[in-house]
Amino acid sequence: MKRRVAILISGRGSNMTALIEAARAADFPASIALVVSNVANAAGLTAAREAGIATAVVDHKGFGKDREAFERALQEALDAHGIEIVCLAGFMRLLTPWFVRQWEGRMLNIHPALLPAFKGLDTHARALAAGVRIHGATVHFVIPEMDSGPIIMQGAVAVGDDDTEQSLAARVLAVEHAIYPAALRLVASGAVVLRDGRCSGPGHKAEPPPPLIMPVL
Repeated sequence: MKRRVAILISGRGSNMTALIEAARAADFPASIALVVSNVANAAGLTAAREAGIATAVVDHKGFGKDREAFERALQEALDAHGIEIVCLAGFMRLLTPWFVRQWEGRMLNIHPALLPAFKGLDTHARALAAGVRIHGATVHFVIPEMDSGPIIMQGAVAVGDDDTEQSLAARVLAVEHAIYPAALRLVASGAVVLRDGRCSGPGHKAEPPPPLIMPVL
């Protein structure tokens, strides 16, 4: 039986769209059952409704500084739809340890950098400023510490001398759209196992592809 997934968004939800498209496949082990936003006019809500996905709004502004009260309302919405896995896709709220514990090993996030490098915001500008030659995106399980959970999947791109923040962001976003559905497939199918704070499974033992080297040899 397919696992029921909720996607949490705050904006346009481009990764949400990638997940919805992937989940349409008959052999995909999860279905997108709900999209929730903390912003009432988030563009992603319209896209989700057009895709036939149930939506809900839990506006954090109505809870003032009481983050846990907001999250309890969010939890009620997830429980009402029988959600089993949560995917964060541009959800611009820091989550409390209470909420994270409810979804331990069942909540995924995608971050536009190769964690543990460049946690937080402005990852592409910071990568360029640091002069890295390889950048990318990471899908990881969520833990109370920001951008620090066990890594499920990563994808990398080369960084060129002529890259700008915008050009680099566009290439990394394409990687995000590829690896987030793939990571959800691994989790929903049970192919990923958490051992001692690290992810392992059949996909982690496959023959690796050729190395990405930059500058090109």
